[in-house]
Amino acid sequence: MTLRTRLTLAFVYILATIIVALTIPLAINLSRRATAEFERDTLIVAQTLAAVLNAEDLASRREVRRVVRSSIAGELTDSIERIVIVDAGGGVLWDSDGEEPIGSDFATAARPEVRSALLDGLPTATVRFSEEEGRDIMVAAAPIIDQTIVGAVRLTRRIDDVGDAIRRTTLGLIVIGGAGLLAGVVIAFALAGSLARPIQQLAGAARRLGAGDLRARAGEVPGTSEITALARSFDEMADRVERTVRAQREFVANASHQLRTPLTGLKLQLESAIADSADPAVRERLQAADREVDRLAQIVERLLAAAREVEEGVATHADLGRTAREAADRWAERAGRVNAVITVAGLPGDGPHAIANPADLDQILDNLIDNAIAHGASPVELSAGVDDRRVAWVSVRDHGPGIPEDDRERVTERFYRGRGAGPGGSGLGLAIARELTEKWGGSLAIEQPDGGGTRIVVRLRPAPASPAS
Repeated sequence: MTLRTRLTLAFVYILATIIVALTIPLAINLSRRATAEFERDTLIVAQTLAAVLNAEDLASRREVRRVVRSSIAGELTDSIERIVIVDAGGGVLWDSDGEEPIGSDFATAARPEVRSALLDGLPTATVRFSEEEGRDIMVAAAPIIDQTIVGAVRLTRRIDDVGDAIRRTTLGLIVIGGAGLLAGVVIAFALAGSLARPIQQLAGAARRLGAGDLRARAGEVPGTSEITALARSFDEMADRVERTVRAQREFVANASHQLRTPLTGLKLQLESAIADSADPAVRERLQAADREVDRLAQIVERLLAAAREVEEGVATHADLGRTAREAADRWAERAGRVNAVITVAGLPGDGPHAIANPADLDQILDNLIDNAIAHGASPVELSAGVDDRRVAWVSVRDHGPGIPEDDRERVTERFYRGRGAGPGGSGLGLAIARELTEKWGGSLAIEQPDGGGTRIVVRLRPAPASPAS
């Protein structure tokens, strides 16, 4: 997930939380206020009607009907569903719908507002559920007072109008909140982009530098003071890296020039000595030295090539099978002098391939084979393979006494020599092999296989077969 997306989502979450936290209470408050105003208006109508009636009016049903109709003409008549006038005992004097018989008891327990008006003289308005109609209704009742309570007025109004008003208000709040959220998303996206662009510019410069472009710089990066400081630090680091690489390049070039001359002279001297030597044993040793000089020259060339590949950012692939076979050939003569045998087991004609420099892998195997010959016992077995197509490996095993468990974790440390180590040696071979393996993202493991001895496994990232490897 990109930084812009993360920032945008964070802004949207905060904004949505604020909108919801404000909108829901506001909608509830508006709903309550609308209901309260509706109750108040209904109660005012009921009280107004009760105020114009007196005991004399209640004595004549015709007079009651006339007074009621003249009093409420033009006053909320569209929303008033029913008006019932009762006497002091709760008997019906007039019903606008004509549903209740004249004289029937209307002040029942199902109509507490009527009983409250007659018994306590208190005007009441409320929303309640009507079992007769099966819906919520707005009812209001007010006492008719003529020195004493002589009756009561009870109104019923439709509450659908209130529900419609509440729904319209809620919908309006949702629309306003949605519009605010949309505007917030646009603003958040633009703001996140302004924050992410400098970092993207810096990341692009880092990618170019990592790919080998030593001239890559972030330059002037607009943004906050922290990002500007980070860009300056990156450019300073890139300057140091460029100076270091250039110094390394010059060192490699100078070293190669200085090494080639004495190596060439040494080879000429050896060839001359071989030609002049009459002793077969001496000639054999001189020829072995000549081969070592050739190998040293090859190592120098490989190191120079590896330095160029790393500098140019070119991925280097090594054929583990071929490298193991070449290492076995290099060490065959040395092993023969101590009556040891080097075998290469189970390796195909090509591969497996790993991401590593062949020169580094040569050095790793040279150190491992040297240790196996010096401290182990024959035969020394080399093998390679791929585990589940995820890890390429090459191993060196000897059949000696093995490495004690207490020393196994420390023998790859520089200058560490185990308690059973013989004379000679510097304690650097396994340390160098481990460091070169980790340089290419791999690992070096020391195992104690069945049958005794020591098996050292170098695990690397697998790579496709490459003709150049």
